[in-house]
Amino acid sequence: MPTPRITMRQLRQTLRLHLEARLSLRECARVLGISKTTVGAIVSMARVAGVDWSVAQGLSDDELEARVYRPAVPRSSRHLEPDFALIHQELRRPGVTLQLLWEEYQRGNDLAYKYTAYCVKYRAWAAGLKRSMRQTHIAGEKLFVDYAGQTMPVVDAATGEIRRAQIFVAVLGASNYTYACATWQQTAADWVGAIIDTLEFIGGVPRLIVPDQPRALIARPDSYDPVPGRLVQEFSSHYDVAVLPARPGRPRDKPKVEVGVQVVERWILARLRNRRFFSLAELNAAIAELLAELNQRPFKKLPGCRHSAFLALEQGELRALPATRMPIARFKRARVNIDYHVELDAHYYSVPHRLVGAEVELRITATTVEVLAGGARVAVHRLSALPGRHTTLAEHMPASHRAHREWSPAKLIAWGERIGVATAAVVRWQMEHRPHPEQGYRACLGMQRLAREFTPARLEAACTRAMAIRSPNLRSVTSILRSGLDRQPAPPKPVQASLPLHENLRGPDYYH
Repeated sequence: MPTPRITMRQLRQTLRLHLEARLSLRECARVLGISKTTVGAIVSMARVAGVDWSVAQGLSDDELEARVYRPAVPRSSRHLEPDFALIHQELRRPGVTLQLLWEEYQRGNDLAYKYTAYCVKYRAWAAGLKRSMRQTHIAGEKLFVDYAGQTMPVVDAATGEIRRAQIFVAVLGASNYTYACATWQQTAADWVGAIIDTLEFIGGVPRLIVPDQPRALIARPDSYDPVPGRLVQEFSSHYDVAVLPARPGRPRDKPKVEVGVQVVERWILARLRNRRFFSLAELNAAIAELLAELNQRPFKKLPGCRHSAFLALEQGELRALPATRMPIARFKRARVNIDYHVELDAHYYSVPHRLVGAEVELRITATTVEVLAGGARVAVHRLSALPGRHTTLAEHMPASHRAHREWSPAKLIAWGERIGVATAAVVRWQMEHRPHPEQGYRACLGMQRLAREFTPARLEAACTRAMAIRSPNLRSVTSILRSGLDRQPAPPKPVQASLPLHENLRGPDYYH
């Protein structure tokens, strides 16, 4: 459709208001009473003709009209046809528009199409492409990810058991550059691990990652406000990338990967259908070999191939990878027991004692266990595979328990022996007659306090008296010291003068 003609006054005012007064196209249209589209067309034609406001002032009406409204281009000329495949590729570069490409195409070309015809012809050409190729994706913007419906069998060489491997597929929006790999399952760790492998394969990070809304990734699926899972949130933060899930049941939100899955199934998995694989690594090696061929296959209607398009369009637009690869973690909710420990796989890890009874989150990697409370890390331990054992940090214990930890039965008995024989005997009694060793530690620490308060000599005397009366406990020793009984002679041991007569007593004559 030809550009609408306007009066010469409107033409000059359009150039003055936009090029000289710097009004926007919308503001110019409002002032002059013409459409914004017409204003844009006039400005574009003037720019291509090299006419700015200063030039327009020096031209007569006829000269200005002739410069701006050039004769229509004969449509039969073959040499005027734009390279629509190249236009389609260029539109994927950030900031490139049809307006800019038309201006470049028309500059210095007296037989060029008008802007409207240029756009109509391009859109007609693009309509002949596949649906996934018709969309214009900005370079470096989106990475589409999904799992294929088809799986691959992997045989256990030892047992002969067949296990089905899942096939992950990722496609970059602008170049169709494709990555694929096999994982055992589709857990959150499998998803995130495969996406990280993809980022390392392409050597950078796009601005958006577009998956489906599987429960492994999305904690609360929703068409408008999905909530990502804990591992996805950590991944987004580590790689500084946004995750934008496609709407459930809307395959048009991610046609790139829908087609990418079909391509991988037809050009990779179909070629591997008659091969037997005995490990996941062997299968992935075969996929990688065919993947290189797939990315080198020429496009049918576009110039180049996936790999060349990636190098030309997207590689330079990707952000750099972080310095370190994010370790894959799993998360588990746990409640802190009364002994200020949490349980994971039958092993017990300490947390600060103030969190007793609180619900915390465990972040488990291949080597560590982190305890998170309120979004903050409150404890970290080395992962242990020993069931029924405890991993305890002294700073997590209450003050009294921390003091107990500094002692052992051998150290406490050695301390008692340094005080005296009776004190050592009372310490041993604590270790042997308490239902739990920590109760004995507490009593021994109480005796140490008594030694500091009443002197070691008095403590030894009190322990001697406590052993004599067969009451070797902390309460008795404390009572003896506070009442001063330790300073009095020890009570004599009761002696029985003669044994009572009894029919079962043999007597000394029995042995003669």
